[in-house]
Amino acid sequence: SSGINAEYGVCPVGRACSLEERKEFFEFDKVHKLREKFVLALKNKFPDLGMKYSIGGQISFDCFPIGWDKTYCLQYIEKEFDEIYFYGDKTYVDGNDYEIYNDSRVQGRTVTGPDDTISQVTADLQRLGI
Repeated sequence: SSGINAEYGVCPVGRACSLEERKEFFEFDKVHKLREKFVLALKNKFPDLGMKYSIGGQISFDCFPIGWDKTYCLQYIEKEFDEIYFYGDKTYVDGNDYEIYNDSRVQGRTVTGPDDTISQVTADLQRLGI
């Protein structure tokens, strides 16, 4: 264990960026994969730190102790429900939805945006008779 008991949010463009700068960085990052490269560099530089790195949103990524991902909540709800559904857009490796999307206790769904989320949730509720 690293002894690190905190989550760090890293934002290469800066949290105080304007909406225009946010959009520009998001488009730049889609092409140049700056956050992916940053995460890879941290993994390579600090392989024994016991940290997980997760890309989320448009401008940042998170660093946190292994086990502090979105699956953490499941220990509190898994016995209360027969089925647990999760809808997320960053379900790929190093995405901030990856671990919970792939957890065996969850039925994971990849969504592309708010309209797709509504569509998939509606379909699941109809299938469940709700």
